[in-house]
Amino acid sequence: GPDIPAQTLEIIDSDTGKSAKVDLIPSSATEDISAMVSNTSLENLVAIDFTHPSAVNSNGDFYAKNGIPFVMGTTGGDRELLLENTADAKCFAVIAPNMAKQIVAMQAALEDLARKFPGAFEGYTLGVTESHQKTKADTSGTAKAVVDSLKTLSSNDKFTSDDDIIKLRTDEDSQNFGVKPDALTGHAFHTYTLTSGDGSVEFQLKHNVSGRRVYAEGTVDAAIFLAKKVKEGLTEDGRTVYNMIDVLEEGGM
Repeated sequence: GPDIPAQTLEIIDSDTGKSAKVDLIPSSATEDISAMVSNTSLENLVAIDFTHPSAVNSNGDFYAKNGIPFVMGTTGGDRELLLENTADAKCFAVIAPNMAKQIVAMQAALEDLARKFPGAFEGYTLGVTESHQKTKADTSGTAKAVVDSLKTLSSNDKFTSDDDIIKLRTDEDSQNFGVKPDALTGHAFHTYTLTSGDGSVEFQLKHNVSGRRVYAEGTVDAAIFLAKKVKEGLTEDGRTVYNMIDVLEEGGM
């Protein structure tokens, strides 16, 4: 979060037992950050951003200004401005609200379904509940993206992500929703329900993630994809900003 103090943490890989030290630097310490960048070779550097919604745009501008390729997994912020500023700076980046490849594939399938069969669920009501660890400040970006497709399928323009998505952020509510105690500090449980007007038919889509492994795996693939794009340099179309669907389409599974 924005108020995190400067500190050094030791991160241990539970699979291999290997560890590494990570320095946390407050975003307000701009001189320290600039000094670290100036003393670092950018040739093989890719920044990975999982921070706080309030830092999305300032971090994105920092990477773009300094020519640092980055993978942005943080949700929130002004997404259109982030994409615009990054593209204008010709800074290479993968920007996505969800780094889990399987969930991204599901989102892509829903988007395709909505394009092919808009209004197929007309007259159905939409209900969405999502649970995350209590430290997640904003509404799930994945839930918002899925809702966009479901709204097209149900011709429902009244449902709004900020007001109508039920967000669970307490341990008690999350456990009642099915989250196990050992996943309370890191999980993403989503349930989307479409119900016919007379209540006789119900469709439900659910994806539950405990822990963060699936996001880490997707982030590694995104970083490898981005490093390849940086090495290739600018193409004829001048594109430098990508998303996780681009990663999947290049075989990043």
